[in-house]
Amino acid sequence: MLTFVGLGLYDERSITVAGREAIADADRVFAEFYTSKLAGARLDDVEAAHDTTIEVRSREGVERDPDPILDAAADGDAVFCTAGDTMISTTHVDLRLRAHDRGIETRVIHGTTAEAAASSLTGLQNYRFGKATTLPFESSHGGEGVPDSVVETIEDNRQRGLHTLVFLDIKVEADREEYMSGDAAAGLLAEHWNDEALGVVVARAGSPEPVVTADTLDSLAAQSFGEPLHMLLIPGDLHYVERDALVELGGAPKAAVEELLV
Repeated sequence: MLTFVGLGLYDERSITVAGREAIADADRVFAEFYTSKLAGARLDDVEAAHDTTIEVRSREGVERDPDPILDAAADGDAVFCTAGDTMISTTHVDLRLRAHDRGIETRVIHGTTAEAAASSLTGLQNYRFGKATTLPFESSHGGEGVPDSVVETIEDNRQRGLHTLVFLDIKVEADREEYMSGDAAAGLLAEHWNDEALGVVVARAGSPEPVVTADTLDSLAAQSFGEPLHMLLIPGDLHYVERDALVELGGAPKAAVEELLV
């Protein structure tokens, strides 16, 4: 059996009860933290909370060399963990299909996702979101500024009146990790829209004190939002309840949100 377990958004306490029980019952526990991570917990915090040893796999160790995970699942009960949910905005459907090809039974125990948190914390209605996108570091995409694909996704959503969730890049290297901040992302996107374009930064979703700040992109670029992880949202057309939520919960300037009201 191979069980995919979402660890949730922030720390070792974010997991569901079902996920905790699956880890407790497993013979071996694997995880990856290159697609996302628990910003409020270290690996040893998670291991201590579950009284287990977690075998962390690199991207290559999951996508190109999954046999250790699959062999463990064929011989007993294996759990594969990620932050958030293991099947949302990740590559792990491929791992599940490889397990099925070998006749290994699988199941998924979901965790809270960044998409759910983005809607819940900002008050932007989840069915009014369009296609999401990821803003990479310049060194990750080999160019300067914002890739055309990111601009096109946001513009297509805006033309349809839809909100855009912009995931911010995580760069994991052997000796360090780097996280794109909400202010850096806002500064990059501000170059493509006028000074009044509205953005919303969500920082540390799932933590006891998440931050939600709505303002023009230029203004967001001049602020600091603290420790990772951050997300950036670009609102489309706003329902009056969404307008009120951005003003009351995110401190949005009323003039900026009134322009988006439909």
